[in-house]
Amino acid sequence: MPPQWILYLTILTCCCPAYVICQPYDYPTANLSTRWINSVSADHSVNFTDLSTVRAILLRGTFGPRYACGFYCNGNCDTYLFAIFIVQTNSGGGITSPSIGFPQVVWSANRNSPVPINSTLELTAEGDLQLRDAGGLLVWSTNTAGMSVAGMNMTELGNLVLFNARNMVVWQSFDHPTDTLVPGQILISGKSLTSSVSLTNWTEAGLFNLSMTPKGLVGSVESDPSQEYYENLYRGTKQNKEASYAKFQNGSLQVYINSVEPGNPDFSLTIPAAKSAQYMKLGPDGHLRVYEWGAGWSEVSDLLTGYLGECHYPMVCGKYGICSNSQCSCPRTSANSGSFRQVNDRQPDLGCSEVTPLSCKAPTTQSFLDLEDVTYFTFSSDFEGTDMDSCKQACLLNCSCKAAIFQYGSDSSKGSCYLPSQIFSLMNNEKDKTHYNSSVSIKIQVPPSAASPASETVFPANVVGKKSILGPVLGSTLGISFLAVAGLAFYVRWRKRKDEVEEDYLDHVPGMPTRFSYEELASATDNFTKKLGEGGFGSVYEGTLKDGERIAVKCLDGVGQIKKSFLAEVESIGSIHHVNLVRLIGFCADKSHRLLVYEYMCNGSLDRWIYTPTSLDWNLRRRIILDIAKGLAYLHEDCRQKIIHLDIKPQNILLDENFNAKLSDFGLSKLIDRNQSEVVTTMRGTPGYLAPEWLSAIITEKVDVYSFGVVILETLCGRKNFEFSKPEDEAHLLPLFTKKAEEERLLDLIDSSCEGLESNGAEVLKVMQLAAWCLQGDHGKRPAMSVVINVLEGLQNLPKSLDYNFFNPNISAHKIQPAASQLSTPLLPSILSGPR
Repeated sequence: MPPQWILYLTILTCCCPAYVICQPYDYPTANLSTRWINSVSADHSVNFTDLSTVRAILLRGTFGPRYACGFYCNGNCDTYLFAIFIVQTNSGGGITSPSIGFPQVVWSANRNSPVPINSTLELTAEGDLQLRDAGGLLVWSTNTAGMSVAGMNMTELGNLVLFNARNMVVWQSFDHPTDTLVPGQILISGKSLTSSVSLTNWTEAGLFNLSMTPKGLVGSVESDPSQEYYENLYRGTKQNKEASYAKFQNGSLQVYINSVEPGNPDFSLTIPAAKSAQYMKLGPDGHLRVYEWGAGWSEVSDLLTGYLGECHYPMVCGKYGICSNSQCSCPRTSANSGSFRQVNDRQPDLGCSEVTPLSCKAPTTQSFLDLEDVTYFTFSSDFEGTDMDSCKQACLLNCSCKAAIFQYGSDSSKGSCYLPSQIFSLMNNEKDKTHYNSSVSIKIQVPPSAASPASETVFPANVVGKKSILGPVLGSTLGISFLAVAGLAFYVRWRKRKDEVEEDYLDHVPGMPTRFSYEELASATDNFTKKLGEGGFGSVYEGTLKDGERIAVKCLDGVGQIKKSFLAEVESIGSIHHVNLVRLIGFCADKSHRLLVYEYMCNGSLDRWIYTPTSLDWNLRRRIILDIAKGLAYLHEDCRQKIIHLDIKPQNILLDENFNAKLSDFGLSKLIDRNQSEVVTTMRGTPGYLAPEWLSAIITEKVDVYSFGVVILETLCGRKNFEFSKPEDEAHLLPLFTKKAEEERLLDLIDSSCEGLESNGAEVLKVMQLAAWCLQGDHGKRPAMSVVINVLEGLQNLPKSLDYNFFNPNISAHKIQPAASQLSTPLLPSILSGPR
């Protein structure tokens, strides 16, 4: 009989107690108190010619495609995954090693933390499935101890299940997808596929996500905020939010949103009918491909490309690259062709880099590179009813903005403005302008004007009797070169000495948090391998200190030395303590390394809990809103110096194990004296949460109050401030809020999936009206945060009349200061950025 293929679930190796080693080929279940060791001498271990190795633990069936679990490695096999994979079997059910068609992983438990030889997997007597490294350190667990688990089973569908005495599921691998789906697997609302970094680096720090939302499938690329490149949404008014899901069936990927009848999906992506084993994988490039075994593994469908086209993928031409007919180039115009260059001249699809990097310290020397017939793969409006000049001016005033993207219809004076904080691939739209006109202006840093070059010197061969000028020219050149080298050497020496002085200063600042060495933090984070997130000032990694305390370590990018203003801010933030502020445990200032160590918040950020149906009921949401208010009140009113956060949004509000909310990420915060009523600064923060007065560049702590008002609405409504997937009249939350207020139907906006919101309508309405008070266009009419707390605690009433037109008519784009940094000392972004 010709070889068959098995869908094989990988766990650690199969060197186990004797009763495990002697198990037959068909061994789909395991009992409690069973332990396996990842040993080279284990049974059911097979090496393949692609250098991969599998060691089986559970195997369902002996013929045809089957599922199993065990250890898997690929490459040098120093480390292994506990994963689900597909292997070939012979007629006796044994795993074979063919010349083509190697094992394919379809699920793994520890993709971020592979384990070495002699690691163990154990189904404990308490019912917890635990993966430990060779030293006994816990790497991964199902966290099911004490949940009445009776055993473990590999199902016919390839689902690894922990079941109880009544054969009911306690835990299953299908609920924890990685980057792959198998036939019969369901992706429920709130779950997503996350791509790996590359074909060889399988960690889940990849750029791409495919998420099932209450409205349908959404493909996005990681940035802050994320940028969506694919959507397959249900645009009807009725939604079955709690039951929305996508199912990988034979011949289709079926999306259910409003429909609850199996076989009658709202959408369906067609896949060639399976003739053998299949799997669907979200690749490191954002493509969703289906593979099938024939004469080896081959791609049978690229599900999104038929809808998107090749140029619509965010990284098809790398960052800043322009895709045109699948060819990649860098942004340039006839007037300015030197702002970008290829990362690799031989591989244009790797993208482009700036010749002169953008600097927040030099906003007055920034300009734009205007690109004709170019558009972007996504558009999320930050401003409506504006023109291109105002859009560009807003980008100049926002340090995090990388481009001004403007879309309009027939009237270019009234359009929408998008200010992305990160630019991926652009695309040529010369032939496709049927829906809108688009203009893309990329922000560039203009280098200081170079000295005018000396005119070319010519030495004619027929000049006789005239003194040659070659000697003076060479002498001058060498002299200038010597001075330049000497100056550079002096600067490097001065810079090194200044760094040493500043680092020594840190040790003598009273009230400073703990100082760590770089080696200590590298060890605590396992060499920075488990990334929690990435923000505007660097990446955040999970770690554990020697005493067992879990931490989040922020690695600051692009930071040279610590300035006195930075030292003063670290001293202030590091020495303040409040239950609703994420605690700064320590820091590292070691040569070029600048790291900040924060307490670890296990429930992540608020945005993970309010944009999709979750278990956050009305009482929890109300308490979170009160926690945010208390944290802001402390910053504004109780600190020795007033601190304006400047970037209040759900991504910067973290939740601990008890869902207590704490403010994080002080990367844009500003310290001001108590006697100052306002400050002048360039625009900073996140579009969608910016108060109207940012257009004048003169701000107070009331910009935080405005952002807080937006967060209240998002928390109660269970949606983002702007969602381009919604109908046009519902895409912007604030105008919709205004409309519903005029109709006296504010409760229409609340999140219907949230338990307790509808039954506590009077209280919810009061909090929504409080949000309106915080959103007043005139910042002088907004309440102080201490007043907000009083209202939430029932100690103070709301004003009788509120203005639901949240834009201040006294501020217009025409009043924007062209160079706000010239009006006062420019505000340098702090690098006190906590975990996002």
